Parts: sequence; structure tokens; C-alpha cells
Amino acid sequence: MARIEAGKLPVVRQLRQSVGLQRGMLVAGLVLTGLFVLVAALAPVLAPYGHSQLRDAAGPFGAQEPPSGRHLLGTTVGGYDVLSRVIFGAQTALLVVIASILASIVLGVALGLLSGYFGGWLDRVLVLVADAIYAFPSLLLAILGAIVISGGQSSLASGVGATALSITVVFVPQYLRVVRVEVLRVKGEAFVDAARVIGTGSWRIMTRHVLRNAVRTLPLIVTLNASEAILTLAGLGFLGFGIEPTAAAEWGYDLQRSIADVTSGIWWTALFPGLAIVVVALGMTLVGESLNDLADPRLRTRVRAASASTSPSTVAEDAR
Repeated sequence: MARIEAGKLPVVRQLRQSVGLQRGMLVAGLVLTGLFVLVAALAPVLAPYGHSQLRDAAGPFGAQEPPSGRHLLGTTVGGYDVLSRVIFGAQTALLVVIASILASIVLGVALGLLSGYFGGWLDRVLVLVADAIYAFPSLLLAILGAIVISGGQSSLASGVGATALSITVVFVPQYLRVVRVEVLRVKGEAFVDAARVIGTGSWRIMTRHVLRNAVRTLPLIVTLNASEAILTLAGLGFLGFGIEPTAAAEWGYDLQRSIADVTSGIWWTALFPGLAIVVVALGMTLVGESLNDLADPRLRTRVRAASASTSPSTVAEDAR
């Protein structure tokens, strides 16, 4: 029974469906994403120093020190330990991803459900507003949101909240449009008509029948949006509209502060924050793209056929 229930989980089911290179991409993405979540959750335990710590029992940290036994990844121009900043930066990124994705799902699904089910002038207004927001560059919208909400600089709590809300403004139209299309499809099914005939109210139909069948594609969007949220957060920090460095560690800010170091041959201050952004975004993108391919029956069949054609038995028969 436990084995059957585990097989019903979305990622587990699609991991079993994947083969060959597609499975390798999905596994690699899951491993990278899992490491990111693990490092973020255990940041206070894994980090040798605090994110804004400038001294220890041996004395103050030096600025731009190369990697050594005391500082495994060196120190920044401000005297912060690079390894600690990278680890605590994962915690900040995870908080922003969770907050922005949850807010986007709640708002986007609710608006998409209302827009698709009731239609009429409400549908036209919501779609028009969503298209107008979607037409703007996402990073520009996030910058404007960060300026309006927090003035561009803030503490950890308000900074995470402001950044998450800024990213939410960008993501809500995507969820609205996807859910709206699914609702338009589902509400014409026979079981919905049968529910109306027996006198079921609109609220119960929306929540019990339509919503359950209209959110099946959301896991695919969530993984791709999580990667975009990481890049948007890094972009805000790089442009100076993120979280104050004494309030929390943020990869984009650390990368911006290390630009001048690169020209002086100081490579460690820019390499590791930039590498963290690339690895985390790559892991989430691999998961999202793999799940998207597996959700398409045509691509799934094509991959299986290609795998079967190159299987050892097929090769042996061709050799004969």
C-alpha cells in the first residue's frame, strides 16, 4: 500500500516514466534543488560565521583575504566570510521563493477560477489587466515594486516580503491565464453539468469539481517560476534594490560588490556567489523542463521510442 501511495506522488510518478537522458536531467535537477533546500534549512549549522560577522576570537577579519584555513572561500571587500555569505544567501533565496510562489498561487488561482467560471465583464477586465502586466519586463516590474514597497532597501523580514510581493506581481498573470484556460475546459464537462442539474451551488462546483481538475499543471509552472524568482532576486540585489547586507546575505548584492575585485585579480568574491545563482537556477530549470516534457504525451512517447531503439537488445539484434 505504501508503495502504491508513493507512486502517486507527482515527481515520483514522472521519475518512473522518464528514461535515458530525460531521467538524467530530472535526477540532476532534483539533486541540485534538494542540496539547495538542505543548505538553506541548515544554514545556521553549516555556516562557520554569521552572515554579517566581521571578527571572531582570533581578531577582526581582513578584507579581500584569499581562501585559507580560517576562511575557506576567502573574505569580501567588506570583510565578510564568503562561505558564510553564500550559505546564508541560500536561506534568503529559499524564503523569497516560498513566499512569492505561495502568494502567486493563492492570488493567481483564485482570480483565474473566478475569471474562467463566471466569464463576462469580470473575465475581460482580469484578462486585460493580466495581459498589461505580462507585457512589461519582469525585472522592471520587480524594481518598481521594491521601490514602492520598501524604498529599495530594507531588513530581512520587510526585504523578503517586499521582494516576494514584487515577484508575485510578475507571476500572478501566469497562474491566472493557465487556470482560466483549464477552468473554461473543465466547466463544460458532463460532470459539471450534472452538478448544476441537481442544484449544486456555484461555490461548491468551483471548489469541489472545477478547481481540483484545473490545477494539475501548476507543479510544472511552480518549478520554472522558482528558477525565475531566484534570478529576479539576484537581479534586484545586483542593481541595489534588495536587502541590506547587514540584515541578510544575498547573492546578487555580493556579486555586485565584487565587480571591482575581478579587475584586480581577486576572483573568489565573485566566483562563489555567481556559481550559487547558476547552480540553483539550473537545478530548478532542469526539474521544470523535465516535468514539462513528461507532461506532454507526444514527447514522452518519442523519448521512450528513442530509448527502446538504442537498448542493448536492439543493438544486439542489429549486430546479427
